[in-house]
Amino acid sequence: MKKTIKFHPIAAGVLLACGASFTYADTGIEEVTVTAQKREQSLQEVPVAVTAFNQDALTENGVTDLTDIQKLTPNTTLQVSRGTNSTLTAFIRGIGQQDPLWGFEPGVGIYVDDVYVARPQGAVMDVYDVDRIEVLRGPQGTLYGKNTIGGAVKYVTKKLTGDTELKIKGGIGSYNQRDLVIAGQTGLSETANIGFAIASSQHDGYGENTVTGAENYNKDVLSGRVSLELNPSDALWIRLAADSTQDDSNARFGYLMVDTPWGPETPPSSVYDHSSNMPSDNSVKNSGMSLTADWTISDSLSLKSITSSRKGDTDTNIDFDSTNRPDFDVPAYYKDDQFTQEFQLTWNGDNAHLVSGIYYYDGHAEGGFDAVLDIYKYILPTVFPNGLTQNVSGAVDTTSIAAYANFEYALNDSWNLTLGGRYTRDEKSASVFKANYDGLYSPMFADHYDGTPAAADPMGILTDYSNDDTWGQFSPKVGVDYQINEEAMVYASYSTGFKSGGFDMRGDASVMPETVNGYDPETAKTFELGIKSQLFNNRIRLNADVFHTNYDDMQVTVQDFSPATQGFASAVINAGSSEIQGLELEMLASITDRLNANFVYGYTDTDYIEVMSGGVNVADQWGAFQYSPTQTALAQLNYTMPVAGGDLVLNASTSYRGAMQIYAAPSLLDTDGVTLVDAGATFFSGDGQWQMSLQGKNLRDEEYRNAGYNSAGLVTGYYGAPRTIALTGSYNF
Repeated sequence: MKKTIKFHPIAAGVLLACGASFTYADTGIEEVTVTAQKREQSLQEVPVAVTAFNQDALTENGVTDLTDIQKLTPNTTLQVSRGTNSTLTAFIRGIGQQDPLWGFEPGVGIYVDDVYVARPQGAVMDVYDVDRIEVLRGPQGTLYGKNTIGGAVKYVTKKLTGDTELKIKGGIGSYNQRDLVIAGQTGLSETANIGFAIASSQHDGYGENTVTGAENYNKDVLSGRVSLELNPSDALWIRLAADSTQDDSNARFGYLMVDTPWGPETPPSSVYDHSSNMPSDNSVKNSGMSLTADWTISDSLSLKSITSSRKGDTDTNIDFDSTNRPDFDVPAYYKDDQFTQEFQLTWNGDNAHLVSGIYYYDGHAEGGFDAVLDIYKYILPTVFPNGLTQNVSGAVDTTSIAAYANFEYALNDSWNLTLGGRYTRDEKSASVFKANYDGLYSPMFADHYDGTPAAADPMGILTDYSNDDTWGQFSPKVGVDYQINEEAMVYASYSTGFKSGGFDMRGDASVMPETVNGYDPETAKTFELGIKSQLFNNRIRLNADVFHTNYDDMQVTVQDFSPATQGFASAVINAGSSEIQGLELEMLASITDRLNANFVYGYTDTDYIEVMSGGVNVADQWGAFQYSPTQTALAQLNYTMPVAGGDLVLNASTSYRGAMQIYAAPSLLDTDGVTLVDAGATFFSGDGQWQMSLQGKNLRDEEYRNAGYNSAGLVTGYYGAPRTIALTGSYNF
């Protein structure tokens, strides 16, 4: 089907503006170093679509957590999921995973200092004590492995210098925002340094429970990190690090968008309000430890070892109806732990580079929830006079081992060839249980209910099985780049990746018996053409790419009401294939020695080719991809002026995200495009000891929906933050 691209006015206007003449100064655009190919390189040398932000850029843009990166990166969705403040929904170029259910794998990999974070719970990390953040777009299966078929986000912390330092940063703002970060380091000896950082982030709710007064959309997060770095010799560097995050924010409840089928309801006055009968209790705990050792064997050879363990624990409440009745309530818990080990060998020759390694992952994820369905008192009052509860619980164990190599060879002074490959072997074993209980709340969550819980024994077992499966996958990469001159490089690549197969923890074997067999991996194969350029005496950085992705064996969740079981039957099947194509443009222009302009534009065209449901291809009914607006854009001006012996940086931006589909199929939750206006002023003292920043976000106070639930005639929406203004300051002692 032929489609016409319609550019948003922001994109067209900024393209025209950036085509005007510029005034040039002696200084140029700062060089950015990235590790997208697991070795340090200039951003402009890497034949990969990657965006990077250093600490100053993060401060000037008011970036407080990973979700603030979304507007600065083309074709990228990074946002808070529906129920908590710290669960991440991530999509890049149309590929990701919006369901944080245990056992499901993400489509975008999150990494902290090269340690893979397997679960989305707790992945909305606050940005503090950070050196840079990198966003890699497109499949990264060769170097980063499974579950990076959309891309990867790398959170890179600072290395210690050994200097004795103490930094205090505080912030106040809208909705009683109260932030505090304390970070410091010191040298224990000539070969040992220790550092730490503690961050508390709090604000009151944007809304409330209209019945109880409990806050909604509040924030209460405490996190910390400590590291010990050793340099026993010039050839050996060792880091032992530990981190922990505790999110005690209230569970987030959605806004009831339409009357319930047995309404009418009186909608709250604000989209941030709700009337849920469920308690607001919520807890998300995450912690981890890592040991990294980097040994320089010779001038050309080095060996790195990365050993890590992580664990998480979540207890939360989800209300599908957001009313003061238990029509459709879901108390839930998740637990996970992981151990990873990577050995990486790097070789640098005169005209060649090799990065190779082996990777081991061992993980356990478990959880359970009740679908408390008091709606059956209305639907089938004679059959279920006490209501109905469906309990779902289970666990999955994963063992994965991989070997990879990425070889770059300079054919001559202009041409470079890249060949890479990774073989991964995944083993999974799972146990799944699903049963109906007469009444409200199963024995698993009986303590959550102040009434009489359901009977201890189920009235019907729908799913009860254990199974295991193994998958092997090879992910190759081939690329070539050509250095046109000192200012520009073009590249072409073919890269692949896959998202692991698994077992559906919600699967209803009584209706869909094939669920016990699990589902296979899904794959993405991407062709990409790009250009990296620094033009006009280093005054303009212009990076652009076009891509085409074949997305096959898509893991599609099929969930329908089942008259046979009087509940919701679910299964994940490999039912889909699609094509994704698009373009990305990033331009940074140093117009004068004080004025910079930044423009980001992304276009993604998604097209379902086949989605099989019940033996019928329903691709035409599915519309666009979820969480993947066709167009994203950012126009930004940055002006620096000398003030009081330091620099005052003024920053203003307008960002646009096109219409977005929340689920795989169209629904009432789908949103129109939204344009947000942000502005800020940041002062850096001349001696580098202190800084202050005033940041305003969503200054037009736009109301926009970014998530929701749509089930059993119940439609509840979740919304982005309203207008906020914050003043932060930091001082280095």
